[in-house]
Amino acid sequence: MPQKTLADTLAARETIYVNCGHPMCCKSTKLDIQALIDRLGRDHGSMHDDLVGLFVCSNCKAAGRDRRQVFFTCIPDYEGQQRARNRDWKPTFERRG
Repeated sequence: MPQKTLADTLAARETIYVNCGHPMCCKSTKLDIQALIDRLGRDHGSMHDDLVGLFVCSNCKAAGRDRRQVFFTCIPDYEGQQRARNRDWKPTFERRG
């Protein structure tokens, strides 16, 4: 079983971008995690090794450039983490002194 699945990524509300590794291109595209789940299944891995063979840069292919490996950027749901962290926080108006 993979370390982290697409279902885990969707539940954590993470955003994943696939990035072209060719220095003349560097295209970046946001992945639709739900579409990947529909195509590959909920239990498919969402780590680099699980996804790298699925993607090819369409810009480089159209330009006739050599194929370079893609890489991924995962961005956590910072707003959700902050919201959960501050849910129980209540301001105090006591003076220190």
